[in-house]
Amino acid sequence: MFTESFKQAWHLRYGYEPEFDFPELGRFLGHRSVRKYADQPLTDELMSALVAAAQSAATSSNLQLWSVVTLQDKDRLATAAELCGNQEQVKSCGAFFCFIADHRRIKTAAETHGESVEGLEFAEFGIMAIIDAALAAERLVCAAEALGLGICYIGGLRNDPEAIKEFLNLPDGTLGCFGVTVGWPAEPMTAEIKPRLSQQSIWFKETYNSEPTFSEYDERMRAFYEGQKMKGEVTWSMRSARRLGLKHLGGRRILREWLQNQGLFRQ
Repeated sequence: MFTESFKQAWHLRYGYEPEFDFPELGRFLGHRSVRKYADQPLTDELMSALVAAAQSAATSSNLQLWSVVTLQDKDRLATAAELCGNQEQVKSCGAFFCFIADHRRIKTAAETHGESVEGLEFAEFGIMAIIDAALAAERLVCAAEALGLGICYIGGLRNDPEAIKEFLNLPDGTLGCFGVTVGWPAEPMTAEIKPRLSQQSIWFKETYNSEPTFSEYDERMRAFYEGQKMKGEVTWSMRSARRLGLKHLGGRRILREWLQNQGLFRQ
C-alpha cells in the first residue's frame, strides 16, 4: 500500500534527500496515521499473530505489565469512538486494540505466593507498566504495517478514564493508556508522511543541548499544513504551545487523582 523508498520517505520527513541509503528501513520511515479503513474486519488468526508480535517486545524484568482488549463489535466500536472524542476511525477500523497498563496480574501472582505488593504503589512500577504497554503497541504497529495494514494511535482512550474502566471492565491496578485502530486502508489512500523535527533538534551526542531549535521545522510544516487545507501561518510551535493550556486536557485533568485511586502512582 505504501511504497516510498528509504530516500523518498527521508525526504518527506526532513525536507532533503540523504547521501546514504538503507532500503530495508523504508517501511519504518514510511509510517503515517491511517484514519479511513475498508469495511473488512481482521480475522482472529491475524489478530493472534499481531498480539504475538506485541508480546515479543521487550518487557522490564519479564514482568509483562500490560494487557490488551480488542473491540470489533460495531456497537461497541461506536461507543468506544464516542468515549475517545468521537473519532470516526475507531468506528470503521478492522479492530480496535486498547492497550492497558496492568498491575492486576502480577499482584495476584504475588499474593498467591505470599509476597508483599507494596512496590506496586510506587511511581517506578507505574512507569514500567506504561512503558511495557507502549513497547508492545509499537511492536504490534510495526508488524501490522509490514503486512500492509494501516494504524492510528488513539490517546483519547484517556479522555474519561472512569468510563473506559467501566466500558472495558477494567479492575483496580490498571489504566487504559491508549488505543490503536488497525485495518486495511480504504481506497483511494490519501494519508501522507508527516514531516518531523530535524535530527539536530532531538539527537544530542554525549550531552543534552538545552537550547531547542525548531524555526526551520516551523517553515517545513507550513507547506504541510497548507497541503492539508490548514492555516500555514499557524506554525507547529504555535499549535504545540496551545496544547499546553488546561482547556486541552479535558477529562484528563483528573488522571493523577484517578490513578492514585486505582492503586497506581501513590508514592
